[in-house]
Parts: sequence; C-alpha cells; structure tokens
Amino acid sequence: MGTLDGIKVLDMSTLLAGPLCATMLGDHGAEVIKVEHPRGDDIRNWGEAKDGIPLWWKVISRNKKLISVDLHYRKGQNVIRDLIKDTDILIENFRPGKLESWGLGYDELKKINPGLIVVRVTGFGQKGPYSSFPGFGTLAEVMSGFANVTGEPDRPPTLPSFGLADGIAGITAAFAAVSAVLKRGKTGEGEMIDVSLYEPLMWIVGAHVVEYDQLGRIQTRLGNRSTRTCPRNTYQTKDGKWIALSASADSIARRLLNVIGRPEIAEKYPTNRDRVKHVDEIDGIVQKWVEKYSQNDVVEILREAEVAVAPVLDVQQIYNDEHFRLRGSITEIDDDDLGKITMQGVFPKMINNPGAIKYTGKVRIGNDTDEILKGLGYDPDRIRILKEEGVLK
Repeated sequence: MGTLDGIKVLDMSTLLAGPLCATMLGDHGAEVIKVEHPRGDDIRNWGEAKDGIPLWWKVISRNKKLISVDLHYRKGQNVIRDLIKDTDILIENFRPGKLESWGLGYDELKKINPGLIVVRVTGFGQKGPYSSFPGFGTLAEVMSGFANVTGEPDRPPTLPSFGLADGIAGITAAFAAVSAVLKRGKTGEGEMIDVSLYEPLMWIVGAHVVEYDQLGRIQTRLGNRSTRTCPRNTYQTKDGKWIALSASADSIARRLLNVIGRPEIAEKYPTNRDRVKHVDEIDGIVQKWVEKYSQNDVVEILREAEVAVAPVLDVQQIYNDEHFRLRGSITEIDDDDLGKITMQGVFPKMINNPGAIKYTGKVRIGNDTDEILKGLGYDPDRIRILKEEGVLK
C-alpha cells in the first residue's frame, strides 16, 4: 500500500528531474505511465550497462508502464488527449511553448480534465529572459551560486559528478505535485506547477542571497570547511581513508577537543565565531590527532564521546552496510533481465503506507503500449495501423 494509491501519473519527461519526480510518486503507489519517443529516453544511455541492459534505467523507470508515442504526429497528440481524460498528474520537461505548439498546453488540457495537475520542469522556468535557454543540471548548478562556493579556494569552481540540480528539482516537483493533489481535494481545481532546476538548489546553497543583500558579502570557496562552524571538515586517517565531522554546536566542539586532549583550545575559543577565525590552527590540531588512528577507530572513539562524526563511505561500504540494508535505504529486487538487482529503496519512509518497488524498469521501448491503449478502448487494428504509420512503437 502507498499514500498515492489511486493517483494516475503521465510521465512525459526525459532524462532525470521529471522522471525522478514520477519515480517517487510511483514508489508511493501512483500508477505511472511513461511516455517515450520511439527512439527512447536518452537516459537509457546514461551510465553503465550489463549485457546491454542499462542499469540506471532499471532504477529511474521502476514502477512505470511504458508507452511509445511520437508527438510530432497529430494522431500521437490525440493519444495524449485520450490518456489525459483520467490522469491526475502530468509531468513534462519540454522547452516552454513546446506543448502549446502541439495543442497540449495547460489551458487546452484542462478543458479535457479540469482537475489535471501539470508539473512543468525546465532549466529556468516558464517565463523570464532565460526561459528559452537549454536547461540542464550543470547550468543550474553554476547559475544558482552552488558551483561558485564549491571547491578549494585556489582551484576552479567544482561541479558534482552526478545530477545534483536535477535530483533536488525532482524531489521538489514531487512535493509540489502532492501539494496540488491535496488542494484539489478541497477545491476540485487542477494546477500548473512551474519548477526550474536552479531555484531549489539556490535555496540549498543557504544564506548567500540575504548575506549579500544586508552585508555585501560574497561567499567564496572554502573546500570542505564552513563559514559558520569550526571544526567542520574532512580529515584523513592512518589507513588512508577519510572521516568527516561537524561541530555545529559549541557543546560538540568542546567534547571533540576534550577527547583529543586539547581542552585548552575549547576554553580559548569557546564559540563558533571564535573558532572560525582560527580555523587553520584548529583544523591542524584535529588532523594531527585523526591521522594517528584508522577510520574505524576514529569513528568509534568520537561516537563514544558523542561527537558528530561519520566515515566517508564509498559505494562498496554503502552496499555492505547493515544500517542501510536494515532500513531499506538500499534494497534487493527481482528483475526480469538481471535476476537479483540492488538499488536505492523507497523514500521518504511512510510507516503505515510504506510504498514499494513493484518492478524494475522495463527495457523494451513501448513495452506496455498495447495494454495501455486497449484500456482506453483502442481496438487491435487501430493500434496496428498507428504503429505502421510511425505514431506508436
């Protein structure tokens, strides 16, 4: 059982942010139909494959039925209109104006289904001078202010090696869609939701906007340090591994400095503001202590002292970690193509309605086209003709 049982989602988006939104909704019980161009979603070609099976596709397209429609055909657009009649949430990430050019804009679709919720995910939003620009996560990461404050002070701005902006925007879009469903339950009205890739990340960066507004301060790159807390960094251990710790509260900093045998530093610099001013001195003291011990020993000692510490884990450590397995942060699923497959689990955790991964992503483009269209009343001959015309696959 999931909290979204009975909700129908049409996922017309590609790559990451929109599809992740749809995946989250599907994990929590929504019926998700993924609409692909006959050539397939480009994310099928992202990352590694095993025996020709795209691995990330197995994750991002789990719990989705697949239909292949070429929207450049009028008959393909009509297929979408038929699907919309009983759809609750439509997710799309075409450039602004593209749906309208096909006669599938929000104003037209709500005539078919007044309660429809349309989630529109783009790089820079539906309006504004940048709205027509190509919108990929990399561009959002640099224009949100994230890259400018990420990395070492004497090195170039740093980009994440994964879809950070897309991921945060996808989660944000899922929140917005569910909020609109809740509102619709009270008013009966649908909604058009405008999600840009850069705005959620701009929020995550923190106080940089208000600090510039009030103080004229431009945040700079500090590596793994923080402008607000000290010590807060990564530190290398005796065995060549790394730990991270954060003394976000003065009490934690005192416990840390006491356990490493330097209580006088806690007395000399009692507040975060004091310690941030002397970050080089304090980081040097902590590093000298950390490098005497293995990663496991550092973590054990500091956790015993109730210091906020964690090992920097690689994926092998994550894969074998008992906590992640027990909690379902990662979970093993039966897959039709690969047998057993381990992937990220369902989140957030709903205790009474936990959701589920019913099946992994299906590889064949248009795998469920016939089943979906028969459910709409299309007869086999009509489906066959549409395939012969190139409208469907």
